[in-house]
Amino acid sequence: MPNADGGLTYPSMQTVRSTSGTIILDADQMRAGVRALRRKCKHMRKVHDLAGDPALRRHRSGFEGLARIVVGQQLSLASADAIWKRLQQAVQPMTPQAFLALDDDELRAAGLSRGKVKTLRGISEAVVGGLDLKKLSKASTDEVHAALTALPGIGPWSADIYLLFCLGRADAFAAGDLALQITARAALGLENRPSSDELLAIAERWRPWRGVAAHLLWAYYKVADRSLIVPKNAL
Repeated sequence: MPNADGGLTYPSMQTVRSTSGTIILDADQMRAGVRALRRKCKHMRKVHDLAGDPALRRHRSGFEGLARIVVGQQLSLASADAIWKRLQQAVQPMTPQAFLALDDDELRAAGLSRGKVKTLRGISEAVVGGLDLKKLSKASTDEVHAALTALPGIGPWSADIYLLFCLGRADAFAAGDLALQITARAALGLENRPSSDELLAIAERWRPWRGVAAHLLWAYYKVADRSLIVPKNAL
């Protein structure tokens, strides 16, 4: 069913375990991850005490989910949501074939930049040409990451977000996400905002629940004192 963020929740499904790792499918699994993080990390306890249980956010996997992530790159949530709604109206159904059937002017009218039109055309052509995103959903995290970052315009952040929000990987973690870096600095009392590599090293303590830790940090970002989250020397 749709949630407040426009994604999907799965309240009646159970957790699935496979060679690809734990898949978060319901709020109970999210709470299990929160409990584990509280036991192993005092910083996560502080974050959870302030932010509470994070909402489970899921988007459809496959082309639609990947397209939504591309649309949202480097945009505010409000702007991304507005463009996504216009794109959904223009591309019906939201498939690679339907996307390729529109010309650049039609896609630009929906709000896509030239760069995002190019990226989504490249992804569409790759899927039409044989890239099986459904099959990829059962692959290992490293395999998914490698396949996605090989696509035009898809970098590590986009691949990590797809693993987390579209595939529900409990241990996926977008170390390159600016909000996570800023919030981790505040939550852990660091002097400077950690780099992607530094945050990835920090997040090792949160395995195998790094995805839940990310949800907690994003929730903390929304409710924490802004002077703590973004001090003048943090960026």
